[in-house]
Amino acid sequence: MEIGKEYLRVVIERLISVKNLGDKTLNQLSDEQIHWNYNDESNSVAIIVKHLSGNMVSRWSDFLTSDGEKEYRNRDEEFIDDITTKAELITVWEKGWDVLIQTLTDLSETDLLKYISIRGEKHLVIEAIERQMAHYAYHVGQIVYVGKQLKGTNWNSLSIPKGKSEEYLKEMLEKHQDK
Repeated sequence: MEIGKEYLRVVIERLISVKNLGDKTLNQLSDEQIHWNYNDESNSVAIIVKHLSGNMVSRWSDFLTSDGEKEYRNRDEEFIDDITTKAELITVWEKGWDVLIQTLTDLSETDLLKYISIRGEKHLVIEAIERQMAHYAYHVGQIVYVGKQLKGTNWNSLSIPKGKSEEYLKEMLEKHQDK
């Protein structure tokens, strides 16, 4: 087994899993709910999505050949809630994830030990991947948390529902017993 290829496979799989949590949350929210924020210092789901996408497009476009903080990126504008509909939000969301996943898919095992820069700071590719994995999981966690607060008892659980741990464990053990 080539460890670099396996690492890339696993990290892409994990990022898609993180994206799926966001997808399932966004699907539960209305056009109005994507703009809700707790106070002036907190971000709406629309703002978080806009920021994630802006970060992804900047970091992962021309990944191996240019700084991850592109000149065309205006990070401060990402924190202005000007997305009008959920359909527009989904388009912005998908754009960022498409750039990220395509770039990771195109990387080779030897690329993992190359250096790239983010705001002039050098990082190994593998280090940059881990940095962004943490950043994206953090923000998708925020999206899920806001979604759960907004939906309350109408929330469709994204993992093991409360009180169902033993039942889930039994199902998983039975499912994997034959493998």
